[in-house]
Amino acid sequence: MTEDQAALLAKARDSIRGAELLARDGLYDFAVSRAYYAMLYAAEALLLEQGLRFSSHGAVIAAFGQRFAKPEIIARKFHHYLIDAQDSRVQGDYDIRSTQTADDAALAINRAHEFIKCAEDFLIAHELTAAKPSRRPRRKPRA
Repeated sequence: MTEDQAALLAKARDSIRGAELLARDGLYDFAVSRAYYAMLYAAEALLLEQGLRFSSHGAVIAAFGQRFAKPEIIARKFHHYLIDAQDSRVQGDYDIRSTQTADDAALAINRAHEFIKCAEDFLIAHELTAAKPSRRPRRKPRA
């Protein structure tokens, strides 16, 4: 795992913590937003594994879908989680009345925890696989 990937995952975990604190205080719109960002940072960490960086949320979500969900490298549900969370974040951030509930915040936070765990597991497994020496058949010594 690169330093940038580790930093993105740390930021994702901090965002989850922020989401939990906000939800505890009844700030559900903002809790949902932080949960979305947690998933976005985790998706960015995964995309870095393929050397990809994007400057827009839409590009990150689309690339995550194309590179990980569509080929089922990572379960497709995580792409759906990300899309749903973005929709909820936009609604919560831009609607003038609070629209998210305690249940919405709890769902977003649970999904974000699951997303981050999936990203961490994937990156650790990929790191272990990359670190293993290749097993080439040994040649028989010539007589």
